[in-house]
Amino acid sequence: MAMKVEVRQIEPAEILALRELYRQEMNCQVVHDSWLRRGFAAPYLHLLEGKVAGYGAVTVGEVIEPGMVHEFYLLPSHRAAAVPLFRQLLVKSKASSIRAQTNDALLSLLLYDFAEGITSDTVLWHDAFATQLALPEAIFRKLAESEKANVFAHQLEPVGDWALEVMGSIVATGGFLTHYNPPYGDIFMEVAQPFQRRGYGSCLVQEIKRVCYEAGKKPAARCKAANVASRKTLEKAGLLPCGRILIGRVNAERL
Repeated sequence: MAMKVEVRQIEPAEILALRELYRQEMNCQVVHDSWLRRGFAAPYLHLLEGKVAGYGAVTVGEVIEPGMVHEFYLLPSHRAAAVPLFRQLLVKSKASSIRAQTNDALLSLLLYDFAEGITSDTVLWHDAFATQLALPEAIFRKLAESEKANVFAHQLEPVGDWALEVMGSIVATGGFLTHYNPPYGDIFMEVAQPFQRRGYGSCLVQEIKRVCYEAGKKPAARCKAANVASRKTLEKAGLLPCGRILIGRVNAERL
């Protein structure tokens, strides 16, 4: 018997409870969790036989590439209908791509069902163990706002709130972002080029992990898979891979 499937666009406030269930089930850092509340994505409510089954989120606007499904959650009792509900989301939203974290089992499966040209260039990290790295010449401290304009030129990351100082010079800065799903904090850091490959990056990440926990946040991170230096830095500081981000183009023939 054919099921009555309905997908309609709604306001973000209407799926707050469903999103909390989604976060709890993920039990990890949800990359770009803030897109919905910042207006970078539109939420869609899923109904099955007139009853709420779950929701999806598709990017909109000019800040983020539009038309990308990046969240999809169904209540456990409705997951047998995941394929027709997801297909209707793609049709209704006119989505052109799908993005999933591999630690999101449902969306990852649907990505492989409905997408082609799937690629992955981002690795996700979680804190796995404590380290005791020591660099006697390095001082870990908080940067004053007045100092930030005078530190070394950063190429990839913003100037962080924390720094390593060696013989009066700032050799690395970093911090953690808190606009992700609680309780996760996303660690970032950058080491000045002349001081790279000396262990300063791992030492800095180790200390940022500590202040992250002290702030009531759980350390997490992400980096490009091709960035071997960053991967080794994170591993040495006690973080290990926990997933990857997959992206694929919607295959219209499968709709």
